[in-house]
Amino acid sequence: MLSRFIPSPFTSYWFMLALAGILGSAISGAQATEKTDKEDKKTTAKAESSLAVTTHHIEIDGNRDGPIHYEAQAGWLPLTDDAGKNRARVFFVSYTRQHVDDASRRPVTFVFNGGPGSSSVWLHMGFAGPYRVSMNGDRPVPPPGKPLIPNGHSILDLTDLVMIDPVSTGYSRAAEGEDAKQFHGYSEDIESVGDFIWKYVTTRNRWNSPKFLLGESYGTTRAAGMVGYLQDRHGMYFNGIGMVSSVLDFQTILFNENNDLPYILFLPSYTATAWYHGELDEELQQDLQKALEEAEAFAEGDYARALFQGDRLSADDQQKVAEELARLTGLSPEFVQASNLRVTMGRFGKELLRDQRRTVGRLDSRFQGIDRDAAGERYEYDPSNAVIHGPYTAAFNHYVRNRLNFKADQTYEILTSKVHPWNYGKFKNRYVDSGETLREAMTVNPALKVFVASGYYDLATPYFASKYTYSHLQLEPHLRENIRFGHYEAGHMMYIHEPSLVQLKRDITEFYEWASSDPAATDASQ
Repeated sequence: MLSRFIPSPFTSYWFMLALAGILGSAISGAQATEKTDKEDKKTTAKAESSLAVTTHHIEIDGNRDGPIHYEAQAGWLPLTDDAGKNRARVFFVSYTRQHVDDASRRPVTFVFNGGPGSSSVWLHMGFAGPYRVSMNGDRPVPPPGKPLIPNGHSILDLTDLVMIDPVSTGYSRAAEGEDAKQFHGYSEDIESVGDFIWKYVTTRNRWNSPKFLLGESYGTTRAAGMVGYLQDRHGMYFNGIGMVSSVLDFQTILFNENNDLPYILFLPSYTATAWYHGELDEELQQDLQKALEEAEAFAEGDYARALFQGDRLSADDQQKVAEELARLTGLSPEFVQASNLRVTMGRFGKELLRDQRRTVGRLDSRFQGIDRDAAGERYEYDPSNAVIHGPYTAAFNHYVRNRLNFKADQTYEILTSKVHPWNYGKFKNRYVDSGETLREAMTVNPALKVFVASGYYDLATPYFASKYTYSHLQLEPHLRENIRFGHYEAGHMMYIHEPSLVQLKRDITEFYEWASSDPAATDASQ
């Protein structure tokens, strides 16, 4: 049964948060201003899609052309079957730059988070969109009512944006009389979100525009599968995919019996976490990068060999491995030995600061939590999720009504369990893996570029697991050059850390320039 490979913690609300693409937090202090063009502001209701349309302008850091004027649309786009019957209405928010000479040269990016069950609010209001939530960095939960601020690091200067909420998330719902379960599955989700993109591109006349996907957490699983679906079903080719906190192969993150891979791939993130909290020895505490290099070398060397040997490992070798593993994680050799050299993320998160009666976050291990029972093995909550969930919920509900002028008498499902049980379809009795679809898509479309962004303090989708996954796609050598990586001193939601936010924007800018360039023109100029 599939449950053997996707155990109950994965489908629980708490673990869902870890993969939800709750990557959205933001920080105060961006040098940006935004004003609504009140003299031009308009709200229109289109019967076929119920859109609220407003116009605005924003100043984005690094934009030398002055304020960027844009149109925002918020509303539903219906999904229909071949007979024209409504199956669902998908909620989206789009931002389209105005006064563009040639829209066919202006990129358009489709943005979504993960879950399954997450709306797009985290990437929308944490990184990509024109407004973001003012947060307290890596400090405790901010008080209620923290303001929205203009996002000086938005990518609206690079691309038009379409934020998508899959069916049953956000304001997206199945049509009356339709069973919502038909959208709650790996393939079903890819097809419905993919069909939305096809319809948007067609109705907005964007077929000739450079096209990108930007997904986060399970949204990267979706993006890898969907780029293949759109190529095969609709003949739609993409320039690039941004993968934020990527997970394509679930074998790399699920601590199941007889699956030693996660123990190896989580180790460098354990090292980073222990370094951040000052739990490593004096030598390792001197330099994070050197500590990570040691952890990676040990993980894929002596540690991997030791786990491969299993019970054949000698007592002396087991002791040596336990001591080095303890040195790299800040745990005691005795605890490592008692765990049979296999420390799950949950055990690590409870054990590292147990003497202080503190836990560390899963989405971002820089954050500390307090459980009633400091002696147990289970979290009461993820402190890094607690920091962002309330502020983002309040911020979006205020923003969509008061700035986008969209009113709806229903709950905006920030993160819902209503999509579960999720149908993993063809992956029954094996691990979910969308990597092969990505490999096929990159082979068919050799112009497709991929950017993978990972945080060192992410204990949900560790950066070393992403390195492993993308080095095992079995791409031809020339296609391997189409993948680039960015690493950040933050967690799953790397943009709550201001230096990481600045670096991420810089890396994404270079990625768009690279993926939008014409190789033929470049070759001709050389």
